[in-house]
Amino acid sequence: MDGEPTALDARRRSELIDTLLDKLRDRYIYPDVATAMEEAIRRRAGSGEYDAITKPEQFCEVVTAHLREVSHDKHLHLFYSAEARPVRETDEPTPDEIARFHEFGRLNNFGFARVERLPGNIGYLDLRSFFPPEVDGAGAAAVAAMNLLAYTSALIIDLRGNGGGSPSMVALITSYLFDKRIHLNSFFWRAGEQIEQFWTLPYVPGRRFVDKPVYVLTSNRTFSGAEEFSYNLKHLKRATLVGESTGGGAHPGGPLPLDAHFAVWLPAGRPINPITKTNWEGTGVQPDIDVPAEAALKTAHILALKQILAQSGDNPRGPLQEVIAEARKTLEELEGAQDTRSDDEHATS
Repeated sequence: MDGEPTALDARRRSELIDTLLDKLRDRYIYPDVATAMEEAIRRRAGSGEYDAITKPEQFCEVVTAHLREVSHDKHLHLFYSAEARPVRETDEPTPDEIARFHEFGRLNNFGFARVERLPGNIGYLDLRSFFPPEVDGAGAAAVAAMNLLAYTSALIIDLRGNGGGSPSMVALITSYLFDKRIHLNSFFWRAGEQIEQFWTLPYVPGRRFVDKPVYVLTSNRTFSGAEEFSYNLKHLKRATLVGESTGGGAHPGGPLPLDAHFAVWLPAGRPINPITKTNWEGTGVQPDIDVPAEAALKTAHILALKQILAQSGDNPRGPLQEVIAEARKTLEELEGAQDTRSDDEHATS
């Protein structure tokens, strides 16, 4: 099965399907759903639905669609690599895979795309992924970002382009937002029927961001671990979610090779929120304030400014006067731009 798969023949398709279904049967989070998927795929294969597929990418796309018709699991998918990869005998990644992942993290600054102070002393964190904090540099990047934002008056965390990642990084960043230990989430793993809990940390390097407003921006591309972060904070009533409903993928797992060129991303667990006793699989996380994703940042910025102005009192003194003046000016500009846009849209409708 390890030859260069320039085109799929009947033997290779059959081998891939058999290997895929073996892994689903052994590891997929819901055994009954795995059985239903196996029955559906074998029925389609037996009726010749895959016989004309010779392109690897098309095979992955079609089989993934058929698996999801049964499971409705957005994490579950086949993927193909033109470059041959070593077939692992265990779930543990190879040294080369680990090195590639670390390099990818460094080249993407571990997901920390932007960290800045917006006008009005509003903190802004544009976070594109939750890299494991144990990856060399990732934890330090998170600590640096949260400490840079520590003295802002409100915080906007932008997850509109975040596809997920490590629950350990979710826990690390969330730990800065509370002053006591909080049970965030639990994961049930099919292997061994084990429960793994995630809590905020008893200690974080630097200053915590507590007793100040937090806003989380979401879109339909916010997925997996980014949904967990949003879901946790929403039900803990620690943040206001602004934007769109998220993608709806809750089941954690990882890639498993089928051969040197094909692999399956296989969900092997499910989260159990300690408050809701369920998760966001298939439904997504609903925002508190529903606006198009492209309007979420401006909406949250306006809300944050209004909130800190309401808390500032009638006669702010000293350096606070300058910050409040900046906040008022920024709010007027943002609301003015919003009103102008609404007038333009009305005129063209």
